[in-house]
Amino acid sequence: MGLLLKKDELATSVGVSLGTTEWLLIDQTRVNGFADCTLDQQFIHVDPEKAAQTPFGSTIAHGFLTLSLLSHFATSIGCAVEGMTMGLNYGFEKVRFLAPVHVGRRIRAHGKLLDVQEKRLGHYLISQEVTVEIEGEKTPALSAVWLTMAITA
Repeated sequence: MGLLLKKDELATSVGVSLGTTEWLLIDQTRVNGFADCTLDQQFIHVDPEKAAQTPFGSTIAHGFLTLSLLSHFATSIGCAVEGMTMGLNYGFEKVRFLAPVHVGRRIRAHGKLLDVQEKRLGHYLISQEVTVEIEGEKTPALSAVWLTMAITA
């Protein structure tokens, strides 16, 4: 986990960087598996020959695949509240898919703590900005404001 927030330091933690993850390769096997799970078999994702004839020049990852990998990246850049017994995915305030991730490229995520609010006793709503970078590209794959509910004992 990226950052453990002490309850008495929540207000002063806002704006803190949650770090950067390791690089993750997006290969055709991963994209095909996601296509199978979601029933999204659009050729731009699963047919390298047809995709090569598009402006992308190759297959690209589903935007939702990139988004779903935030769960994996959270092991490195997520945050927890002291005494937390579980965390729940609460949703997103904003998600933008800014650039395609071409198969064979690597991605990594950067996180920043935006806000923590105690919604009721022992329930903390954590808001974090997450950007997914594509290796060698100026434009990120996605930018999101991700919400998590941290439940403490």
